Amino acid sequence: MTSFSDNIPLPETTSEMPQTRDGLHVFVDGCFEPRSWHGGWAFVAYRDGVEIASGFGGAENSANNAMELTAVLKAAIWINCTAAGEAAVIWSDSVYAVEGSNHWRPIWKNNGWKKSNPGGNARNRVVADAELWQAVDIELLQNPQISIAWCKGHSGVAGNERADELSDQGRRSLRRA
Repeated sequence: MTSFSDNIPLPETTSEMPQTRDGLHVFVDGCFEPRSWHGGWAFVAYRDGVEIASGFGGAENSANNAMELTAVLKAAIWINCTAAGEAAVIWSDSVYAVEGSNHWRPIWKNNGWKKSNPGGNARNRVVADAELWQAVDIELLQNPQISIAWCKGHSGVAGNERADELSDQGRRSLRRA
């Protein structure tokens, strides 16, 4: 039996991204601390292997998947505002964000942002983070040249490690506020 994440191909290399890649690559990450219910999100943009922008923030009363998805949303917004119409890859270590963006989002949208769960009760059909998914959908539809790809987290990928650090900084910023 294959797991949900077995369907996601690994990138060609993990240790050399994004330095060996041309074009616009944006790494995203989200984090969450259950004790405080504080979450953080971040994105780091690279053009031809050089960091050109980053952003991060935090949210109270959040969850890890919501923060991972918020990071994708913020990256897509940044791309659409800064590099409108340009091809870009958003790299995430979240299977939820990648599979949701690439596979489940069109299905959920066609079902009125509900899961196709015939026979299940109505509460189980609601898509988690539906408002975030709708916002991601709007941003991704603005630029069909944005693709969402998976990268292994905590494996030495510089962009992923930097996004991880910034997402934690976003989460910690809530304690200071």
